[in-house]
Amino acid sequence: MKRRWLRLAAVSAVALTLAACGGGGGTTPSGKPAAVPSIPMKQSIGKGEGQLNLIAWAGYVESGQDDPKVDWVHPFTQQTGCHVNVKVAGTSDEMVTLMRTGQYDGVSASGDASLRLIYGGIVAPVNTKLVPNYADVAPYLKDAAWNSVNGQMYGIPHGYGANVLMWRSDKLPSAPDSWSVVFEKNSPATGHITAYDSPIYIADAALYLKAHNPSLGITNPYELTQKQFDASVNLLKQQNAMVHDYWSNYLNEVHAFKAGDDWAGTSWQVIANTAQSEGAPVKTIVPSEGSTGWSDTWMIASHAQHPNCMYKWMNWIASPQVQAQVAQWFGEAPANPKACAYTEKGFCQTYHVKDYAYYKRVAFWATPIPSCGNGQNNCVDYSKWTQAWTDIKG
Repeated sequence: MKRRWLRLAAVSAVALTLAACGGGGGTTPSGKPAAVPSIPMKQSIGKGEGQLNLIAWAGYVESGQDDPKVDWVHPFTQQTGCHVNVKVAGTSDEMVTLMRTGQYDGVSASGDASLRLIYGGIVAPVNTKLVPNYADVAPYLKDAAWNSVNGQMYGIPHGYGANVLMWRSDKLPSAPDSWSVVFEKNSPATGHITAYDSPIYIADAALYLKAHNPSLGITNPYELTQKQFDASVNLLKQQNAMVHDYWSNYLNEVHAFKAGDDWAGTSWQVIANTAQSEGAPVKTIVPSEGSTGWSDTWMIASHAQHPNCMYKWMNWIASPQVQAQVAQWFGEAPANPKACAYTEKGFCQTYHVKDYAYYKRVAFWATPIPSCGNGQNNCVDYSKWTQAWTDIKG
């Protein structure tokens, strides 16, 4: 566990530097095309090409390098003959930039990158009939706004989770049930609030306003008109004065809650588990307004040099046994609920696997694009989200 967190932290630090240098605007769409690029969908799988080049989040493609007991890559190679090379990325912007090079066969994309990849013609539609384990994936992760277009899947769901509210129970004895504890001026946690360091965090403010300022008419926190977007940005600028720190490095948040510097803020269940295991009195909840969250998807490059190996990988990584290994190592809910038969006791309860009501309250990350769900082209795209995030942090 310690080695895994150190590695994740190191990757996050490097990725933040790359994102700061490269900027998010250069990797985002300037607008949604009339239609997604016409890219052929694979109709059959042949013999593996002997190699596979992936971009992935740290912890998603393990070959025993961090822990000899944690290895689902070598068994894959033994079964398919596909030798796996992985480039670990720390942000969605970095993933999009790397996929644009054409050097990789696939990527474990989060929802704040997937539509950029789809509409940019960087990834191809996926023939789910060629991925037998897809049939067992949780229904609410299929044909979703972040991994499909017009009913066509562009990937195989991997793992998912909620961006929960975490707080120190000794500092806030009255358990919060609303995100107001991180957004409102009279918060008892003022000066000790932490927030996720990414432009996609603007959606968290939009989700809060959806519940508390219905006159704005927000229906989707990732589809915001200029007025709705401005209101969300203004709320985050107000919050900035109360924020102790912004986090993207996993270890930093654990340390800040352990030290008592942070009392409340956005987190992930795996971070809370780690903080608790190290003695921090923290608790988590999905508040009354719901929460944002992530659902990662394995996507195949439109010009993949090893497409057969990539399809074999997507089926392998979606199998119950491998899903169980990844979910427990990374700390997330497995997309294939059959994985619960292979996890430690209580794991799937902790991550609310099979709990549709729980995840129905989660607005999974999706790339903001100009085309709104209202049929108009008047929403603020992600490039402007990245610009606004710089202004918010000051």
